[in-house]
Amino acid sequence: MTAAQLQDALRLRRGGRLAEAAQIYAEVLKTNPQDFEALHALGILCYQTGQLEEAERLVAKAVESNPNAPDAHYNHACLLQKLDRCNEAMTAFDAALALKPGYVEALANRGNTLMSLKRHEDALASFDTLVALRPDIPQAWNNRAGALRVLNRFPEALADYGKALSLKPDYVEALDGRGTARAVERKLEEALSDFDAALRLSPGYKDALLHRADVLVALERYREAVAAYEQYFAKAPGSAEAWHSMAACLRKLNRREEALSFLDKALALSPDDPAIRTTRAHTLFELYRFEEAAREYDAVSKREAAPWPQGYRALSRLHCCDWSSLEADRANISASIAAGEFVLDPMGHVFLCRSMAEHRACAGIWVREKCPPVSPPLASGKAYRHERIKLAYLSADFRSHATAFLMAGVFEHHDRSRFETIAISFGSNDNSAVRRRLEAAFDRFIDVEQERDESIARLIREMEVDIAVDLKGYTSDSRPGILAFKPAPVQVSYLGYPGTMAADYVDYLLADRVVVPEEHEGYYSENIVYLPHSYQCNDNRREIAPFAPSRPEAGLPETGFVFCCFNNNLKIQPETFDIWVSLLRQIDGSVLWLLQNNDAVVRNLRREAEARGIASGRLRFAPRTDLALHLARHRLADLFLDTMPCCAHTTASDALWAGLPVLTLLGHTFAGRVGASLLQALGLEQLITTSADEYEALALKLAREPAILDGIKRKLAASRNNSPLFDTERATRSLERAYLAMWERNQRGERPRSFTVEPAVATTP
Repeated sequence: MTAAQLQDALRLRRGGRLAEAAQIYAEVLKTNPQDFEALHALGILCYQTGQLEEAERLVAKAVESNPNAPDAHYNHACLLQKLDRCNEAMTAFDAALALKPGYVEALANRGNTLMSLKRHEDALASFDTLVALRPDIPQAWNNRAGALRVLNRFPEALADYGKALSLKPDYVEALDGRGTARAVERKLEEALSDFDAALRLSPGYKDALLHRADVLVALERYREAVAAYEQYFAKAPGSAEAWHSMAACLRKLNRREEALSFLDKALALSPDDPAIRTTRAHTLFELYRFEEAAREYDAVSKREAAPWPQGYRALSRLHCCDWSSLEADRANISASIAAGEFVLDPMGHVFLCRSMAEHRACAGIWVREKCPPVSPPLASGKAYRHERIKLAYLSADFRSHATAFLMAGVFEHHDRSRFETIAISFGSNDNSAVRRRLEAAFDRFIDVEQERDESIARLIREMEVDIAVDLKGYTSDSRPGILAFKPAPVQVSYLGYPGTMAADYVDYLLADRVVVPEEHEGYYSENIVYLPHSYQCNDNRREIAPFAPSRPEAGLPETGFVFCCFNNNLKIQPETFDIWVSLLRQIDGSVLWLLQNNDAVVRNLRREAEARGIASGRLRFAPRTDLALHLARHRLADLFLDTMPCCAHTTASDALWAGLPVLTLLGHTFAGRVGASLLQALGLEQLITTSADEYEALALKLAREPAILDGIKRKLAASRNNSPLFDTERATRSLERAYLAMWERNQRGERPRSFTVEPAVATTP
């Protein structure tokens, strides 16, 4: 009777009538609870209907009933594997293989289980046995390749994926696996080809969609990557890592508000992920939401043992003029740098730095961590032979930006008979008037915003650029990785970044003897080229609006002395503010007029003033506005007070161009000496002080003795149009003399060295 029942049940199973078959098996087991066939078959039926726990129980009993049945051991192992009971599954697979040594399916699944257990070497051994037995099975080669990939044996893995695909060219999983291995090997274009092939065969294959997006990121093809992630999210919206990667792409495309929304989605899925919180902190910083950024960096610091979150928290607070932990932050940053630890980027360090030795150490850490030299270099150093010197300027700031406002005239005044000028623009196009002016100023204007560092470097090499001038250094949106490939025989740092890049691939720094006195040369990795007068060039075509607002229209009192500082707020530190408050205390009716970068600055500085006994209304704040109008409103102030330890740069030349005297304190670093450089070029050395006491005393004297201040203003007005500082053509000729000397040394096969540029002839009438 039992045999007939089992035959009926088998017939019903084959006909798809599973419930009726299960009922017969259950009846058999009522009569004979140890019947192997019924236990095994009913277990398989339970598996087919999703009853995994019951299936495992029944098949386990079948194994007890007949321990010599390899298929039962194998099926039991597979059920244990699905129930994540991998160690038990291993025992069952081994039992199956002991009974049937050539059991291909058992070898394959045993290897997969070992992979789940992270016993990768053992898994590889299992797959080795499998491919030796059956080299004609594509899945066997694919599985073996997967094990090799996890073991970082990528050339062997690629070979095995190739074997799998030779047996089954439309094997989607193998294409995806090979693409992943190629991506790790930095064979990015080949990897992309594999993922594209996988998706042609299976357009909705989630792994390939994600991996393709990741490779596009690695290729720095961010717009395409964004579209690829969107395709992936349509299939699988549950990956925090993918949302994070999408946000990183959007950051690269300057779509930071959108990036923030994607980061919030990522954090909803993985709230404790420090990498996501780090990107969120950086994004908030880039959006000038500094208070929120400081809180986010603080959250990261509680999860991250490294010192850098505290460094960026300190910088965020400085942007808000929140000095509550400034002394401790300075000490911690200095200690981290002394220990060789990355704590802050060199540009961020500029605002806190009081020592050139420390700044060089900070820059050296940055080079080591972020942009080490690439070997071998693209340019051998061998000189090119061109009729005109090919001069390329590299920047993200060919737009409405301080660098463009300073350099526009230089680009226009270059001697085209001697120099072929090239703009390498890796920043966004803001479609501004200055952008259009710059595009017209060069022989060639090349937009490489979407290109990788290596691609840009190779372009520079292919064009045989003689001299590459980096106008960014380590400032926002910089790409020092381009110069790391050494694409030009001569590479120069200029203007945008006030310090050493500490990178052997940068040959020269353009400076002057005020910002880099000879005794400071040892703090620079570059050879110093001493320009005459001031290192800073200026555009004497900058327009000043013909009519300034009235004082009341600008939020100032009708009468009284107006001290002014339009520096970025993060340059304001307590030591400077103490002097300013002292000045307000001693000059009745005076006010301090500052730029308003964010609301936190207003709140915090007013609180600090009141804590020092000065009414908060004595502080007035100017919103950002059009440059021509901004220059005009300088005329409402009486004296520009510089900051320390990082002083005014473009803001100082703005004030001086508008006719407003600048009082500065000569600092200990490049960034703290720029104001003095500009003043000496104008012949206004009497406004350069060398101590805090001298700075305060001179400010008081000028506020109390208007005749002296008026005399300085007259001198400034008289010298503005005939001084070297605002003689654009003269500055251009000095730069060209510097470039020519660099080029001639290279032509002679000589190594770079420091030198001084003789003054060019004045051209401004």
